[in-house]
Amino acid sequence: MTDDRTGHILDAALTAFCQYGYGKTTMQDVARAAGMSRAALYLHFPSKEDLFRAGSRRAHSRALDEVDAALAQQGDVLSRVDAAMAAYFGGLLAQISSSVHGGEVLDASLDVAGDIVSEAHAALVVRLAGALQTAAATGEVQFSTSGATAEDIALLLLAVADGLKKTSADPQLRLQRKALFLRLVHAGIAPLRQPPAEGNAPR
Repeated sequence: MTDDRTGHILDAALTAFCQYGYGKTTMQDVARAAGMSRAALYLHFPSKEDLFRAGSRRAHSRALDEVDAALAQQGDVLSRVDAAMAAYFGGLLAQISSSVHGGEVLDASLDVAGDIVSEAHAALVVRLAGALQTAAATGEVQFSTSGATAEDIALLLLAVADGLKKTSADPQLRLQRKALFLRLVHAGIAPLRQPPAEGNAPR
């Protein structure tokens, strides 16, 4: 959790990074955006890298909170997992996606805060796999026929969601392809229907 002052600085920093790009943003730019002196800013964060990492950690923590909220909703497990993935990536990209420097900010996330990104992604996989495993325990889905694990399915869903972004610029077409893939996954992990017991077959 961050206090109000730190949160204000991180909000200002994100605005500055989106406006100028990571490379050209200076601590003076952030201080100006936050309405404070550069000296005061350095009392909170000793470097631009530390500031960026703190912002990344906060953004990923918030995104994971959105994942938890989506998974706690009612509905079938694949729909909840899909909503959770959308909430996670939507939350992370909400502001930078509209910036001309969004790509640079994303690259900086991997270069400057790669460990934070990796830890958050691992936590996301754990959450998605946990939801799938719980659904298996209640009989909603099963993995025995596919030979996959809940983690396998979670990783596959994330890989396809990422890959679909590169297949078409048409968001409607991407949604259609994602829906098709989710139907295929559902068919692969749906519980097998038991055949009627002998003597009870429908006539």
